Parts: sequence; structure tokens; C-alpha cells
Amino acid sequence: MRKACARQGARASLLMMARAMAIATATVGPGAATLATAAEIAVPLTYLRQEVEAPPVLSNLDPIPEDLGVAGAEVALADTKTTGRFLGHAYSLEVVSVEPGGDLAGAAKAALAASPALFVDAPADDILAIADLPEAAGKLIFNVASGDRKLRDGDCRANVLHTIPEDAMRADALMQVLKARRWTRTALIVGPKPQDAAFAATLRASAAKFGVTIAAEKAWTFDTDLRRAAGQEIPLFTQGFPDHDILLVADEADDFARYVEHNTWLPRPVAGSDGLRGEGWAPVLEQWAAVQLQNRFEKAAKREMRSRDYAAWTALRTVGEAVTRTNSADPATLRGFILSDAFALDGFKGRTLTYRRWNGQLRQPMAVVNARALVELAPLEGYLHQINEMDTLGLDKPESACKAFGG
Repeated sequence: MRKACARQGARASLLMMARAMAIATATVGPGAATLATAAEIAVPLTYLRQEVEAPPVLSNLDPIPEDLGVAGAEVALADTKTTGRFLGHAYSLEVVSVEPGGDLAGAAKAALAASPALFVDAPADDILAIADLPEAAGKLIFNVASGDRKLRDGDCRANVLHTIPEDAMRADALMQVLKARRWTRTALIVGPKPQDAAFAATLRASAAKFGVTIAAEKAWTFDTDLRRAAGQEIPLFTQGFPDHDILLVADEADDFARYVEHNTWLPRPVAGSDGLRGEGWAPVLEQWAAVQLQNRFEKAAKREMRSRDYAAWTALRTVGEAVTRTNSADPATLRGFILSDAFALDGFKGRTLTYRRWNGQLRQPMAVVNARALVELAPLEGYLHQINEMDTLGLDKPESACKAFGG
């Protein structure tokens, strides 16, 4: 199937190249020179990563790739250079990693001085600190790692766009599927870490939004080695839950959720951080020429593409599309185009990707997947919106306290 899809993807790629060639011979605006005759434009980009010490987990079966995110940006760079060479746009990418406790602000200042656009792979508070640097004024920063609501809400910044899905987008996609399946009575297990509690709160809000009931909750308190004791401990832990259709688990550290499924007292599916889950990207996506991107990524990185890789890929492709269309590397010009009606990005997910003007979040369909297959692509049919159906996923304009982007 992947080979057949790859042939379709190759045809799509040729169409995209033809489109780029057509753009190259068109005038981009009143009084502007044609792209075909423009002087070469340098587009130096920086991927800035704050390394974080990963906490110990029960299983190391799925280690975090050392090039997570970076690999997606590098594949996008290769894709973008193809068109860039024809148009006289010279793209480059520098990867800067800051060790835990290192001088992130200093690295960010140097990167901002060298690049019109910065891809930041860091926790939410670090992203805000970088965005507030004097050197960041008027620059373009892409959040490729944090789904934290506050970055799209009251703590938004006008110079920050988000290609990683908001956590609420993941939860809303899942809840749309549960509602469609009529699996509307759930129970919830909440892990012990702060990110677990935050995601549990997101699941609760999303459940209320879509009419899904969380009948009971339990905090995860185990400190035993579940690799040996899951079959004895988890049935007892889940025995007290009232009847439910599906069991939600908030385990954003990927610590214990893998041991819950198939060990519960009632034979129920698991969803949330494991099992059935909402993702910005997953290796099981093959439709809409996605297999073409999957294959290119696997060939380059020697592993499967993850959501953070896709976020970095879309960030760099966003810059490439904006530079192609405006024939400029000026951050203000790029930002204005990206947030305009003229911007559209092919993201290999069946729908054109655009950005929300009120908080800078990339609109994108969300894959609801299990370990082996795509279950649904949200938003599901029937979920309507006055602006864009993809705005049924995540923080909508009336719900957002973001003021930095204006009216």
C-alpha cells in the first residue's frame, strides 16, 4: 500500500513543483520584481533546543530519539531547498542545543541576531522568556514543542506562532471520536507528575465541552515495578471504578500507561496518553500522500516520524512558503503573510493548513490513532464552525484571552 501511495505522492510532488515554477514567473505584488529575476535571498534559520533531563520511567522500550524535532526540520530543509534553488532563495539551518542549566538566553540572543525565524524546542516558560527578549522584538518564533494552553491564552506573544498542537486539540479530537462512538461514560487515572495533572485538566474540560462524562477518577500512586506486578496490581486498582465505556489515562511522561491496557478489572479500551489518542502526526498516517513524507523522513532519520518532528517540519515549510510567496526574508513581512488569507500550506493531511489570527496556532486536522492504525481524522463530520471546522479543536477565539494579536 505504501508503494502505491508513494506513486500518488510523487505525482502530488510534481504538481507542487509546477506550482512553485508558476509562482516564480509571477509578480508577487504591486511594484515588486518578479521572483524569477530577483537577487538571491539568504534565509538563515536556527533550531534552538533546550535539553531537559528526562525523569526515570518504568520502561525504556521507547527511548526519546536524540534528534526528535531536529530531524523534521532537516527533512523540511531539504524539501524547501528544492524550490529555493530555482527561485534564488538560499536556506540554511543551524541547530543549537543548550544543556540543562545552560545559558538559553545567551544562545537565543545569538540565534535571533543571525536568523529571521527561530524554531524553539523548549518548555513553555522558556519560550516566553525568549519571546520577551529585546532581541526578539519583530522576529518570528515558532513553538515546536509545547502544547501548554497559556501560550495560546493569556500569556500569548505576538512574535510566537505554534506548529505543535495545543494539548486541548489532542483532547478535543479524542472526545469527538468518543462522542461519535457513544462511548460517553469514562473513568480517569491521573499520573503523579505536573504534566499529568495538566493533561487531566485538559481532558476534563474537553469532556465537558463534548458531553462526555468522567464518572470517577483515581490518582496513580504505585511505586512498584509494574513490569512484574501489573497483572496483580492494576486489576485491584481499577476494581472500584463504576461501569464505564473507556478508561482515560493522563500519563504525559509515558511512564505507566502501557501497563494499564489489558490489565484492568473491566475489559475496557484505554485512551488519552496511551491507547486511543489524538496526535498531530503518527506513523500510521498514509492517506493524502502522507506516505510520501513518511518515507522521506524514514530514509533520512532511520526512524518513524513523530508529532514533534512534524511540528518542526511544518514550521520550516511555513517559512519556505512565505518566503516563496513574498520574495522576502523580512520577519514582519513573513508574519503578515502567514497570518493572512493568502497563506495556505499543504500538510499531507487532506486539508489546507492555516494559522489562527487571534493566537498564532496552526490549524490542522488531528489524527486519532491507536498503535497500529488511524481510527479517525478530526474534526469529524457534523462539527461545524462559523470560521473553520478545524477551530472546533482547541481554544476557540471566544475562549482565548490572547490580546497580543489584536482584534
